[in-house]
Amino acid sequence: MSVVVAIDAGTTGVRAIAFDHGGAVVDAAYREFTQHFPRPGWVEHDAAEIWDVTQAVLGALTERLAGREVVAIGITNQRETAVVWDAATSRPLHRALVWQDRRTADRCAALEAAGHLPLVRQRTGLVLDPYFTGSKLGWLFSDGGVPTGPTTRAGTVDSWLVWNLTGGAAHVTDTSNASRTLLFDIGRLAWDDELCALFDVPSHVLPEVRPSSARYGVTTADVAGVGAGVPVSGIAGDQQAALFGQACFEPGMTKNTYGTGSFVLMNVGETCPPPIDGLLTTVAWSLPDADAAMRTTYALEGSIFVTGAAVQWLRDGLGIIASAADLEPLAAEVDSTDGVVLVPAFTGLGSPEWDPYARGTIVG
Repeated sequence: MSVVVAIDAGTTGVRAIAFDHGGAVVDAAYREFTQHFPRPGWVEHDAAEIWDVTQAVLGALTERLAGREVVAIGITNQRETAVVWDAATSRPLHRALVWQDRRTADRCAALEAAGHLPLVRQRTGLVLDPYFTGSKLGWLFSDGGVPTGPTTRAGTVDSWLVWNLTGGAAHVTDTSNASRTLLFDIGRLAWDDELCALFDVPSHVLPEVRPSSARYGVTTADVAGVGAGVPVSGIAGDQQAALFGQACFEPGMTKNTYGTGSFVLMNVGETCPPPIDGLLTTVAWSLPDADAAMRTTYALEGSIFVTGAAVQWLRDGLGIIASAADLEPLAAEVDSTDGVVLVPAFTGLGSPEWDPYARGTIVG
């Protein structure tokens, strides 16, 4: 029996899941990767490690599949995280700047002070916040010293994984991930030259934007456990994938995900709505219709940056717990917080305040 494999490249680790053709889970494998915090408010990942971990979980998964054929691979990924690499070597040119990274807060504030927010809101549906990819790429090409020559490639984590899965044959992303960059016009569904110039990102480094369901390329022989010729056939940012996975196919249908952060997304149909204060307008997915034209569904989103990440902080930062499972019995030992409140703004506040300078506090 053949299977379809989904790669979920999240913020703290990579999961590979095999599904049968009825949609049932056959098996899964997971492994964490390293979080780097070089300065307060800075969060980085080693993109090479993300790829190594991806290969490791693919190898572990396929080893347990008892010879079942993998007929397609789909990718869902942490969004906004900026990855840059050299096409000639397929090696990263800098650590990836994670969506939680706040180092470009002053750049975003300066752009807002210069009056650029209305343009950004109208074309991208987003706000001027360091959460998104555009200012991170601008930092990498200036302060980070990354060259912008003909072999430089940039993208989000999905682009990096497809590049490696296909042996460098495909430099692509889908509309859901492109819509999180501050560089993409969500009405025209195209990279925007004016926005690229605003964030000092040369457009030639950016990936080709494709629908969320397409044949992006095929795997090469050296992909662990999978073998050559398996089509990579689906891409979606993790929160948009969750909206689709919860079958929120009609306007008004809404999901909330509790992971590293928390994200509420509501399907608003195929007409791009005007910006709403405190919320983001984003592409949910683009799918080909019967005539092979691309039909795009949009969503409204509210983003909270730290929920599950606070559990990781209790484990790795404070050493209060050894694993997430320890948290519930520990909390049950007290009857009340006695008015003590933790505000986990470790990487700023998202919706609706959008304050990149906020930090975690314990009050009461």
